Amino acid sequence: MKRTTLLHAELSGLIAAFGHGDMLVIGDAGLPVPAGVRVIDLALTRGIPGVFDVLDVVLAELVVERSAMATEAAPDLQAEFARRDIGAVTMLSHDDFKAASRHARAIVRTGECTPYANVALYAGVAF
Repeated sequence: MKRTTLLHAELSGLIAAFGHGDMLVIGDAGLPVPAGVRVIDLALTRGIPGVFDVLDVVLAELVVERSAMATEAAPDLQAEFARRDIGAVTMLSHDDFKAASRHARAIVRTGECTPYANVALYAGVAF
């Protein structure tokens, strides 16, 4: 499912192993990681890297069929997500988003500190 070359080895390997329908969550620094879900922690410091920095790199690598985000996200944050090719978006309450994240193959933790700056990406296929 990979498209190009990603420098972060753990994230690159994960995306290379994705199949249709697999879920990857990219989250802010405060998103809880459910027990048993793999976490790839990219946070260096407050705000670095930002959720959109990570999302843009992942979108260059991963074919995305659909996505989900929290209804509590501010309208400008939702608009920023919508500017990207994340497929059809399902809006969930933050509690439902956290519950759904239990099914993710991994959660990528960023240094983002904007509330509800989280997105779940469901892998598609290139054909």
